Amino acid sequence: MWALLLSGSLCAQHRADQQHLTDPNSFSFIVFGDPQGYTKYDINQPLFELCTAWIADNVENLNIQGVLFTGDLIEQNENIVRNRNMLNQTSKQMWEWSSHCLKRLDGRVTYMIAGGNHEYGYVRGDEEFTHYPEYYTFERNPKSAEHLVATYPSRMGCQSLENAAWEFNEKNWGKLLVINFEWAPRDEVLAWAKALCNSEAYKDHLVIVLTHTYLRELTNTRTDKENYKIKSQNFGQQMWDKFVKQCANVRLVICGHTGHPDYKHPGSAQDFKNNTAYLESTNDAGKKVFQFMWNIQCLGGGWEGNGGDGWMRILEFLPDGKTIKASTYSALFGISPMTKHLAHRTDSCCQFDMVIER
Repeated sequence: MWALLLSGSLCAQHRADQQHLTDPNSFSFIVFGDPQGYTKYDINQPLFELCTAWIADNVENLNIQGVLFTGDLIEQNENIVRNRNMLNQTSKQMWEWSSHCLKRLDGRVTYMIAGGNHEYGYVRGDEEFTHYPEYYTFERNPKSAEHLVATYPSRMGCQSLENAAWEFNEKNWGKLLVINFEWAPRDEVLAWAKALCNSEAYKDHLVIVLTHTYLRELTNTRTDKENYKIKSQNFGQQMWDKFVKQCANVRLVICGHTGHPDYKHPGSAQDFKNNTAYLESTNDAGKKVFQFMWNIQCLGGGWEGNGGDGWMRILEFLPDGKTIKASTYSALFGISPMTKHLAHRTDSCCQFDMVIER
């Protein structure tokens, strides 16, 4: 019997590059940027599941409180024609694979999903309908019940998680509120979020906003008047003017959507700069608001590459109650001793601190 136990111990899996918090008293959120490149090609799909399996495996190790998806979990919301120049999966196959990968997180950790343009309409978000509420439901993840505190009806007039608020209570940080939005949120959605942030129940919460389009790469400016036909649309600049800057407790905005590949130097520092953005602004209350964009879809070889090389962003909330350390890690490279030296990005756009003065 002892021999069998010893044998089992010796054969236990050895993690090639297990990640750790810089302080054991910290907690973290994982930011998952635009994984549509994983779902649109069948050969890329296992990389999406590798990432969600890695997150599930590290919930306790990294004290993960939530996973923040910046949107575009699929490439096209409603399409049965396979355009092999850009995908080989139908929309239903993409939705089903995305849902399958999220099963790794169900019952393990809360995840919040901003609505991306590719999750609406036929191709790119010009129309209002979406299959989002059919696949990402409240009931599927028991962890949702612990944190969901408010929703606002979708463009289709139904209750869904497209516009939702999630509350977290941490010992050293107090109460946090994460609000995720539908694609290009309507005026009434921004009004709902503003009222929520300023309400007696949440005015003292630290608020994190999760949306799809907000910042542009390289220029680090807000998106504005993008060429989409969807009705009642707001982009980055409008969200700032109508909502973010007017709420003293909104201190962090996270988005995806923009970015482009560097085909001449894939995997270079410039390639990552092309797919990230960062901006610090002062709100009407004189408080600094941190805003960043993180998009992985071009980081695995461009638009038609492998979908993102397993890259994720880890946000570590230190026990000082004000410092957030952002780091960038690849579950794909980290899984093997042969490639784990490639699993960390230390470029300034991939590794930085944000200090939120309360």
